[in-house]
Amino acid sequence: MADTTMAGTEAPSATVYVKNLREDVKIDQLKESLTELFSEYGNIIDLVAKRNLRAKGQAFIVFDDPEAAARAIKEIQGFELFDKPMVLAFAKSRSDATVQRQGDDEEFEAHKRHRLAEKERKQAAEDAQKKLKRPANGDSNTRPVKTTRGAGLKSSNPGAAAVVPDEYLPPNKILFVQNLPEHFDTDGLASIFGQFEGFKEIRLVPGRKGLAFVEYETETGAISAKENTAGRTLGEDNKVMKVTYQRQ
Repeated sequence: MADTTMAGTEAPSATVYVKNLREDVKIDQLKESLTELFSEYGNIIDLVAKRNLRAKGQAFIVFDDPEAAARAIKEIQGFELFDKPMVLAFAKSRSDATVQRQGDDEEFEAHKRHRLAEKERKQAAEDAQKKLKRPANGDSNTRPVKTTRGAGLKSSNPGAAAVVPDEYLPPNKILFVQNLPEHFDTDGLASIFGQFEGFKEIRLVPGRKGLAFVEYETETGAISAKENTAGRTLGEDNKVMKVTYQRQ
């Protein structure tokens, strides 16, 4: 199931997004109650409610027909379940169950890759934002970002922004690849990175061994490539390839 949010009734789908659910109700009990309530409006092919903190108080009910989802939203909107009024809307994107039911294996795999890539993009953006925030108490020992360049060294630009570590850089369509074997050329890199959606080109860094940039048409392709190549060992020496997003 995609990590979706409310999209409004102007774009109906077969998936109903439910929020404002009681968080202290056990998942099995919640699913049973939702199934009993929503099954009155059509055939449910999937129901997702999770225990993790980010997803608490939310659920996704997937019908086999968008009209059933529309009827459920119209009739159940505001209905109190466990003494809390539910807030309902159409989900922004199709669920895994819907895509698997309506499309072929290739479409389903592409849908999952896109969903996971979008999830990582959002998570990386959130992590980067958190990393840039200073603690309210001003404790320099718990600062989340690196602001100094070493003992006794001062920046020549006092107003410079904090440096975000590589692993917290927000996604973009260009990857920065490090620690490559010296003999690796563009063809060798293309055999690794060219298999991902939207591959565009590889640029070696002139005068610098073991470094390259890999560009994709969209962030989605770059995210998928990073997920599947970072940490891979290359060459006879089993050098561990480091793959991060290019700094903007």
